Amino acid sequence: MINGNLKATYAADEKIVDNRYKFSFVWGLAVLAAWLPIFANDYVILVACQVGIMVVAVVGLNVLTGYTGLMSLGHAAFVAIGAYGVTLLHHAATALSIPEGIQPFFTIPGAMALAAVIGLIVGLPSLRVKGVYLAVATLSANFIIIFLIELDALAPWTGGKTGLTTVDPSIFGWVLDTQREVFILIAVMAFATVLLVQNLFRTRVGRAFIAIRERDYSAEILGISLLRYKLTSFAISAACCGLAGALMAYFYARVLPEQFELLLSLQLVAALIVGGMGRTMGPVFGVLVIVLSPELLKVILSAIAGDSIEAAQFRAPLQEIIFGLLIIGFIMFEPLGMTQISDRVFRALNRWPFARG
Repeated sequence: MINGNLKATYAADEKIVDNRYKFSFVWGLAVLAAWLPIFANDYVILVACQVGIMVVAVVGLNVLTGYTGLMSLGHAAFVAIGAYGVTLLHHAATALSIPEGIQPFFTIPGAMALAAVIGLIVGLPSLRVKGVYLAVATLSANFIIIFLIELDALAPWTGGKTGLTTVDPSIFGWVLDTQREVFILIAVMAFATVLLVQNLFRTRVGRAFIAIRERDYSAEILGISLLRYKLTSFAISAACCGLAGALMAYFYARVLPEQFELLLSLQLVAALIVGGMGRTMGPVFGVLVIVLSPELLKVILSAIAGDSIEAAQFRAPLQEIIFGLLIIGFIMFEPLGMTQISDRVFRALNRWPFARG
């Protein structure tokens, strides 16, 4: 019975995409992303941009929760820091007379660094608590950061409850002032983030994260510093969410505090559970399900009941019910998520037409 892939060299063993079906799937996604801005309509571009931004954020959460085993319900705060940070840094760069064409090369890393620093601070409780207690601590941090953004004393910088008007990024003179142009940036960043994080777990740092997830006391006995690597995991995770926030600021004309409240954190967690924690493609599959399910539901209900006010009122709570059912269903019947289902499909394809077991 065929039960694996023959790997005769170290190079073959190090490949991320280790069979032709996975290779075709990954390149199919890349071709689809390249095709969308040319031929897709505005609605498809809007949904695709939302998917790309969410993928970057869920990849960040996957670093912390999926690979390091630290639960967080406050990652929306890091997305907010990235969104507000990149906007404020653009204004600062303009005041310093930095050319617009190179400003994103300073503002995006700056927003990610700011989110990483806040992530280090938020991650300090992880040294003493874990599990649900750590989740509550990060949730409290989310509330604190949103409160600070809405604070009247900081309103001259954050805009308070009315939010901030964002800027259109310019890359070497190419102003990204349409959704299609911003989608190209989002798609490139999403692919790069997934690839870089996947390769992170081939390094000593990534393996230390996994050791902490499996048994932190044993990892410490083996010489892994819990202080260093837990805080590093928080910083990397927050930086990825900061990048998602920066992309969100470029995509939307205005950022508002309510965009980054508890609902966003729950959506990130739901996407990770549905997709599969601790797996490379888990965030991708999870985001596709979480983002596309409400859109599919909207299309179905519109076809059945039309675009009436009653249908819209019925659709809103139904979307929340679907989120809950998805999470419960995957926890009960497939706790490893969509990635495990795809693995079974790829294994079956790889064995075909031989062993079927």
